[in-house]
Amino acid sequence: MSTMSRRRFVEAGALVAGAAATGAARAQPPNGRLRLGFIGVGNRGSQLLAATLPNADVEVIALCDVYEPYLKQQAAKVGGTVATYSDFREVLKRDDIHGVVIATPDHWHAIQTIMACDAGKDVYVEKPLCITIREGRRMVEAARRNQRIVQVGTHRRSSTLLPQLRELIRGGAIGKVTVARCYRISNMFPDGIGRAEDSDPPEGLNWDMWLGPRAERPFNPTIAPYKFRWHGAYSSQVANWGIHYLDAIRWMLDEEAPRSVVALGGRFAVNDRRDIPDTMEAVFELPSGCLLVFGQYEASNNPALRSGEMEL
Repeated sequence: MSTMSRRRFVEAGALVAGAAATGAARAQPPNGRLRLGFIGVGNRGSQLLAATLPNADVEVIALCDVYEPYLKQQAAKVGGTVATYSDFREVLKRDDIHGVVIATPDHWHAIQTIMACDAGKDVYVEKPLCITIREGRRMVEAARRNQRIVQVGTHRRSSTLLPQLRELIRGGAIGKVTVARCYRISNMFPDGIGRAEDSDPPEGLNWDMWLGPRAERPFNPTIAPYKFRWHGAYSSQVANWGIHYLDAIRWMLDEEAPRSVVALGGRFAVNDRRDIPDTMEAVFELPSGCLLVFGQYEASNNPALRSGEMEL
């Protein structure tokens, strides 16, 4: 990281220290046009950017990514004089940016959202909101003390179907709900994400900045740029896919946090470098007296399971 080591950055960060910030005054869009900066323009970030660009009332004026090929590719799509950065702090310094879209790996979400709020920016942050409960609480505090608008990218909330289902369920159309089940199915057997050895980072990747608040370690192609979702230090498949279904069910049932959670699973079939299960079931006990079950089956292509799955 420029001007400051990663470790010093974490030690000094608002997330760890809990330092209060005054918060900048909300900038007003000129003539109603919103100026945005994108932090993270890889897989999901590029999708969000593509959805944003057609909107005439939005101007994307800054892009940031730690992987130069992603940055160049998306800058070409935006065109014009869009500014590009490898350090997200440079985006947050700009007074002419009203809001930021954060689509970085999950372990960065909390720090970047807190710093964006403290810099006076409104935020759209991709799911999952964060990795830990503590991170989430600090993020809420930052949004409130700075009076920021923060939206989380659980985009199924924007579905036209879910609100209708929600009203039916709450109206008693299917009676008392005692069990709700959702699952993630993929067949990654036998090799999964592979077993590549540690190596030098690819050209154009700032590996130190990618790691950010996480422990220093050698680069491995089964982690970055995208396969971090199979490593618990950076994400998980509960955080990747599970959050969509778990959030939708919890919302439709008008539930808050679970009373308890129990999970069983392991690496039973897939031989790769992941450190999360290839097979797992987690049961969330909800306050209303309902069990919410999430299954993760990444060594299965069972058509019976697939035909029973509803993609919302």
